Formats: sequence, C-alpha cells, structure tokens
Amino acid sequence: MSESRTGEYARRSVDGYIHDALLYDSVGELTGVAAPFLLEGLAAGDAAVIAAGARTTSVLTEAVDGDPRVQVLGRSDVYGTRTPTAITAIRRLAERNAAEGIGRVRVVGEVDFGRTQRDWLEWQRYEAVINIALAPWPLWGLCVFDAQRLPEQVLVSALRTHPNLVTPEGRASNPLFGDPVRYLRSFPVPPEPLESTPPRLAAWDVSDFIGLRHAVAAELATSDAPRDVLGDFLIAVDEMTSNAVRHGQPPIDVALWISSDRLVCTVRDRGRGWDDPLAGYDPAHGGDLSRGGMGLWLARQFCDHVDITHPGEGVSVRLTTRLH
Repeated sequence: MSESRTGEYARRSVDGYIHDALLYDSVGELTGVAAPFLLEGLAAGDAAVIAAGARTTSVLTEAVDGDPRVQVLGRSDVYGTRTPTAITAIRRLAERNAAEGIGRVRVVGEVDFGRTQRDWLEWQRYEAVINIALAPWPLWGLCVFDAQRLPEQVLVSALRTHPNLVTPEGRASNPLFGDPVRYLRSFPVPPEPLESTPPRLAAWDVSDFIGLRHAVAAELATSDAPRDVLGDFLIAVDEMTSNAVRHGQPPIDVALWISSDRLVCTVRDRGRGWDDPLAGYDPAHGGDLSRGGMGLWLARQFCDHVDITHPGEGVSVRLTTRLH
C-alpha cells in the first residue's frame, strides 16, 4: 500500500456499508492490501475480522503478526452454505460489535464459490444483493478474489458487483459497477434436465393442500437422503405452496422429481407474480417475524437453489437441493 494512502482507511465514515474488492495475483498483493486494511482499522477503533479460507487466513494472520485483536472466524461459520444465512451472520457480527461500542466492523471476506457454475451463480447473486441488504449496516467488506485460481465467470462478476476496487497502488471507484437490481435481473435461470422427465409426483389444480403435503412427504421418504435434508425440503415446498395460495391465483400446480443426486420441486400459480430479484434474501417485513413474509426467505435457507420464472401466465418457483 503506497505511502500516499497511509491512514486512508482510518478516515472513512462509520455510516453504511462499504463494499470493496481486491483481485490479486500473488500473496504479496493480498497481504500488501488486506493487512493494512485490518491494522489501520484497529488503529481507528474499528473491529477487524478475517473470514476466509484456510490458506488466506494463514497468510493474513502472519501478515498482521498474529495480532490477537484481529478476529479470525471460520469461513463456514460466516458464510455457511446458503446466501441468506450469510447475510444474517454478517449482520449479527455487526450487532455484536456495536453492542461493545465499536463503530464499524472491517471484514476481509473470501467466499467459497463452490465447484459448479450453478454454485458460482448463487454466490454471484449474493455479491450483488449485499450492496442493498447490508447498506444500512456499519460494515466495511474487503472481498478478496484469487485471480489465479478462480474461474473467469466469478472474476468478471466481482467487477460488476463491487462499487470500489483496491490494488496495491490505491483504492478507486469501480467504473464497471452497475445497479445491483438490474444486474440480478440479467442472470439466466439455468435449465433443469429433470424437468424434461416424468415427475415422481404431479398434482395439477391443487385444492387439498394437507393431502398434497402428505403426498410429497411420502415420496420424499423413499429417498435415502438424510432426514433433516428431506425435512427442510418439505418445509420449503410447504412455504411455496402457501405463498401461491396467499399471493397467487389458481390453478396451483406442483411437480416433484427425486433423483440419486438431487431433489427438485416446482410450484406454479397463475397470479401476477412479482419482479423483485431481492425477494427472499430477507424476511419481507424485516426483523418483525410476527408479520409473516418469511416463506421465500425460508426456502432460500432450506434449499440450495431457488429459481423464480414467469412462464407466460403466472409465476413458477423451482426448488433444488443437492443430495451429494
């Protein structure tokens, strides 16, 4: 980090979320940016947190000389495996530190984007969503991306989802950053090959929703997947059928597929649907859970993928959970 930038990080306001990205080519670039970010934060009275993979955590811990004031959190403890859980965990991190009188929390974060393009897409969505979902919170995220190891699709997305870029030469506004909502709308909905095969269960124009739940549960019980996975998936199906009843219009159709490696269910109604790509990353009514509005939020936490499409008339929600 250049001398001209010494103390730059310490002079920032504590109001609202700051979302920076570092795309680095070497360990030296990583430590040269991220270590001063953490140490200058401590000097300014901020909390300093590392939430990264083992390799990145190791080199950054060494770069800050093992300073015990730098909190080291397990990546899985912060990000989990699903995006709404990650948003909630990061907010709680801010709340805990605020309760201790700390103004801002600085996080060097490293997402595990997973192994497949489908996984990448989910976390690309996350990087766009948090620009809005975390906007009011006193957080400063420095998201680090290993340009030598990550796929090009992820690196391109990093440039589209972070308002600021940081390099060893300095920090600047990112000219490639655009409106997160527009960017989210640009994501394709990947095809699901199982949908071209006969479903295990098909229920058209459903009116008996208790009977439907029992039928779905009976089919899921034929899978050798862990009981908690099947239970979570059943709750997600329940929530989406309930949403279709409350917010959509009949007829309501449900189709279920079970394969050796995944569960897939589509719930379709003929209502107007919605055009909000941020839906389900938060409860609809924020922290007031007594008002409901948690259906899609719960589905996103209980399933690996939740895809919403508007196939002509109505809206279709597709739930997918991997079994391996």
